Amino acid sequence: MLVKVISAAIKGVGAQPVWIEVHLSRGIRFSLVGLPDNAVRESHERIVSALQVNGMDLPRKQIVINMAPADLRKEGTSYDLPLIVGIMAAGDYIPVDSLENSLFIGELSLDGHLQPVRGILPVAVLAYEMGIKRLILPTENAVEAAVVEGLEVYGMKDINEVVGFLKKEQKREAEKCPDFFSEKASTSNCADFSDVKGQENVKRAIEVACSGGHNLIMIGPPGAGKTMIANCIPGVLPPMNLQESLETTKIHSVAGKTDSHHALLVERPFRSPHHSISSVALIGGGGKPQPGEISLAHNGVLFLDELPEFQRSVLEVLRQPLEERKIRISRATYSIDYPAGFMLVASMNPCPCGYYNHPDKPCVCSPGQIQKYLNRISGPLMDRIDLQIEITPVTYDKLTDKKAAESSETIRKRVITARTIQQQRFKDRPDIFCNAQMTTRDIRKFAQVDASGQSLLKMAMQKLNLSARAFDRILKVSRTIADLENSVEIQVQHVAESIQYRTLDRENWGQ
Repeated sequence: MLVKVISAAIKGVGAQPVWIEVHLSRGIRFSLVGLPDNAVRESHERIVSALQVNGMDLPRKQIVINMAPADLRKEGTSYDLPLIVGIMAAGDYIPVDSLENSLFIGELSLDGHLQPVRGILPVAVLAYEMGIKRLILPTENAVEAAVVEGLEVYGMKDINEVVGFLKKEQKREAEKCPDFFSEKASTSNCADFSDVKGQENVKRAIEVACSGGHNLIMIGPPGAGKTMIANCIPGVLPPMNLQESLETTKIHSVAGKTDSHHALLVERPFRSPHHSISSVALIGGGGKPQPGEISLAHNGVLFLDELPEFQRSVLEVLRQPLEERKIRISRATYSIDYPAGFMLVASMNPCPCGYYNHPDKPCVCSPGQIQKYLNRISGPLMDRIDLQIEITPVTYDKLTDKKAAESSETIRKRVITARTIQQQRFKDRPDIFCNAQMTTRDIRKFAQVDASGQSLLKMAMQKLNLSARAFDRILKVSRTIADLENSVEIQVQHVAESIQYRTLDRENWGQ
């Protein structure tokens, strides 16, 4: 007797179908083929135990199971449920026709309970695209899968529930997806800009960066507030739309970082890895491919504190993702694309001692030491950062000022207004969400500058010796500044402010 069960394998941040073919014949043997790894092979012991605990036995026949396509390596424990369902159907414990138009995925405990697995959202999307009607999976994964409309999702606690459902002895309602967007995304746990005294120019730069999704670096002495300001950024980021939310959730689902309470991510991710991180952990990959920090920060922020302390080889891998907004990981056995459309926020000291350009404390570093310290960050990487802001220490008068500073919520309203303008501008471009994602052709179309602005840009290019990439980034930032002022045209003051955000391009900086 031959039984086929549909399951799925994770590849990158997507999924592809896997057919579990179970054949019973005369003899006594268990054989599992189709490139299973050790975790899949060990499912035999879990299946035998789960059947016995629940009053069933493994059919006393020769059981041959093929996992097709046979040239795709099967990894993980998510095949336990489709394997045991196929064996039960072949052993006449459940009717074979009950498996039609259904996809099964889940891990088994020895007592037959179903354990949650990662990567459920891509699997649900695959089931919907294949026209499959039902998805049967562990209860803990049900809410995440129910995000996909048009798919009947049934969460099961154990094998007995699966058998009762497939034999139509139990009636169950399909899981309903909560309305994740009905309530405003909470930012109450974030630091608030109202707690940051002074630093008005830095707050303005953060507002511009968040409005257009631009990369930003803050340079200043220890204690100037760089980290505190960066931690306030989640409070001013605009909410994600449904498409961005689904993209981000798929990545976190594959990485196993979602749960039943936050099945759909509605807040933009804010990732802050330590400077000891490896290049593989940053970009992703490994023996069992997983998304890295740059992919987990997709549609959100990647904050790199103390940027020069990161290994140079680690920082250099950021160059291609910053430009192309995706990362391709190619190894001998696989090649995978991961999304990497993140906003880079970095901070650093201006010199080894940290007090270069400090108004009060003298710097003890020589010009050569300062330049060597700055050279830890390569020119090509720095050229990809739109806003370069120098932070100075806050004075005593500002620290003790009782006047309330502008709150993150107030700034966020302006950021959302600017993003709304950009959404209207790029309504015919589903691949662009903000000004930072504009291509050169888009810049020529949407970032036109008048004669005065052109003259100022020409002067800046000659004096600061800017690259063509820096020129384009100035125009992108200028477009965002104009959007914040609800100006259709980019005016000379918008260009002037954008140029002021190129601190490290100044001829005498660090010398």
